[in-house]
Amino acid sequence: MHGTVDGFSYGLVTPLVAYLMACLGGALGLRCTTRALLVAHSWRPGWLALGSAAIGSGIWTMHFIAMMGFTIAGAPIHYDKPTTYASLGVAIVMVGIGIFIVGYKGATGTALFTGGTITGLGIASMHYLGMAGMRFSGNLQYNTLTVAVSVAIAMAAATAALWAAGQVRGFLWSVGASLVMGLAVSGMHYTGMAAVNVHLHATGTPSPGDSPASLLAPMLIGPLAFLCLAGVVVLFDPLMVMGRPDWTRAEHKPGVPAHSHPPHSVRRVPPRTRRKLVHHEPRTPQNR
Repeated sequence: MHGTVDGFSYGLVTPLVAYLMACLGGALGLRCTTRALLVAHSWRPGWLALGSAAIGSGIWTMHFIAMMGFTIAGAPIHYDKPTTYASLGVAIVMVGIGIFIVGYKGATGTALFTGGTITGLGIASMHYLGMAGMRFSGNLQYNTLTVAVSVAIAMAAATAALWAAGQVRGFLWSVGASLVMGLAVSGMHYTGMAAVNVHLHATGTPSPGDSPASLLAPMLIGPLAFLCLAGVVVLFDPLMVMGRPDWTRAEHKPGVPAHSHPPHSVRRVPPRTRRKLVHHEPRTPQNR
């Protein structure tokens, strides 16, 4: 028996909140990735790991907030907790692999394509593994073409987001990139949901069940708390927020290796200082 599905039980509330969560996770993750590209190698793994966890938690939270509005007429929905939390782990690990590739190889060429592909596949894997955690009196079937489109959207969104993270163009650039990433991740989710067909088992009168919101809300506490903590880290690091390298501070710190300083062509020298350097060279027998 074909089931009647409603993906917007709370109207526009769940799509909007889900979109905001995707933007928040994307913004935090992209700023952490940008920061990782600006610091010494000893700090880079920490920033990349924080960015991976932020993006993974953001898309996972976005997915299950959106699923609060998903109902099946006559079939109460439950969620298997191990499978649900496994989808969070898959998201963080696969997103992390893609981010670490870009963080160490740069957001260009093969590294960008490979990192974006793996990150996009991580987003898609999280979505469909999360769907596999649903329990109801029936089963899900998917339209293969629509699933393929949703995976392509995830890969394109991830590649574009990682490219934006490598540009280091300041706070407003990152805000725009996170808004686009949130839109793409949300689009991937609802494209994947459009591929779903529900077939119910004939079991007579269905038993009442809890609402999706009451089932999913306790699971979201941990990832939401982590995103808040990551947000605090971002707020207390203004250099990371603005996307500027901290070369100036590094140059004046004792014990900083020379390779962590920018090349001379990058350092800005005031025009007056340049004139002094040109016109006040020490006189030697060769240039007299």
